[in-house]
Amino acid sequence: MSRCLLLIVTAGLTLTGSPASAQAPAPAPPAATQPAAPAPAPAPRTAAAVAPAAAPRAANTPTQPEYRIGSGDKLQINVYKEADLSQALQVRPDGRITMPLVGDLAAAGQTPMQLQRRLSESLREYVANPVVTVMVVEVADRTVYVMGEVNTPGAVPLKGPMTVLQALAVAGGFKEFANKGGIKVLRKTPGSDRVETIPFSYKDAVRNDAEAFYLVEGDTVVVP
Repeated sequence: MSRCLLLIVTAGLTLTGSPASAQAPAPAPPAATQPAAPAPAPAPRTAAAVAPAAAPRAANTPTQPEYRIGSGDKLQINVYKEADLSQALQVRPDGRITMPLVGDLAAAGQTPMQLQRRLSESLREYVANPVVTVMVVEVADRTVYVMGEVNTPGAVPLKGPMTVLQALAVAGGFKEFANKGGIKVLRKTPGSDRVETIPFSYKDAVRNDAEAFYLVEGDTVVVP
């Protein structure tokens, strides 16, 4: 009886005694998803990167000279709050004008701004803080001269800003044996009888980047 009971118990353990660990393991939970690392911030843009591309340089164009007063020009000179000193004048053939208190003053060859400053300085002796304006109300005919080895030497009307090259072209250009390297411009010094001799380089003037040489009233271009 006891042997039979032992066999039954042993058989029962054999049939039902498999431990839970013998069963197939449950699938592991999925690994937690790691948050994506933030994208690196873009590098700051440098001034060179932000600055727009440089605009192409404009073609080199000569700057026209400021207007200079000449003989025969008519001027309107106003002195603020000084009606007796305000004058409408014409520049005399000697290049001078006459102002009350100031007397004779060289005007030809001066720009309106230069004459304005000179009048202000001269009037300070008589007027406290004078405010002077100078306007050219009428421009007289102007002339320059081209002489020497050109095809049509003589007077050239100066109707506006004119360079030496333009005056030479109006004079018909060079003769066959003209010395282009020895050209000179004779210019009278304003307010005096002194004549200045200014060398002119034709070779440099015909370059595209050369600065223009503008003539003033009474200049004489000499081509040897």
